[in-house]
Amino acid sequence: MTGANTREAIVEAARSMNALGLNQGAAGNISVRDGEAMLITPSGISYAAMTPQMIARMPLDSDGAAQGPLAPSSEWRMHRDILSARADVQAVVHTHSTYATTLAALRREIPPVHYMIGIFRASRIRCTDYAPFGTQALSDLAVEGLGRAHGVLLGNHGMIALGESLDRAMWRAVELEALARLYYLATIAGEPVLICEEEIEKEIARFENYGLKPVK
Repeated sequence: MTGANTREAIVEAARSMNALGLNQGAAGNISVRDGEAMLITPSGISYAAMTPQMIARMPLDSDGAAQGPLAPSSEWRMHRDILSARADVQAVVHTHSTYATTLAALRREIPPVHYMIGIFRASRIRCTDYAPFGTQALSDLAVEGLGRAHGVLLGNHGMIALGESLDRAMWRAVELEALARLYYLATIAGEPVLICEEEIEKEIARFENYGLKPVK
């Protein structure tokens, strides 16, 4: 995609976060890799009022300097550091979705309660400790908590989903909230039966080639 198309896609994805129930108000943020920089949602503006021209561009080696009419998201450190640490990642989606944030407030990781956890390339979704929003401490926790996975819960805060594209990051954000809801409800009903590590490893391998394919 061109830079202009990417900016439009970011705005559309940001608005869909709220429409899908993944977020509320102006909380949450999105970034997409743009060469040696990232395009990131601005700080403190409602997604309904956001335009593609408002998306900030920040070099991945920046210490806060960005191009654009508005300041980048207060969580820019987290996005910058994840994209710098993970060459396999093209997009980062951060939301305050209800069930993921509920588990984050309980400091509970999501164990392998459903095979769809395999799309995160991990057998469980970790939960980090708490750090104030926008800080380097929070960014460090996020990078460590992710490891090589594509999703993490941020203690008393929310969740992060990663993708090889913005579409894939949004897909994982939706699935992460679904897994959080499933696990939360299962714990209310009883003691969830977990899928064994061996089976989850098989699912991770199967999801490597998951997606749209032409008919053979």
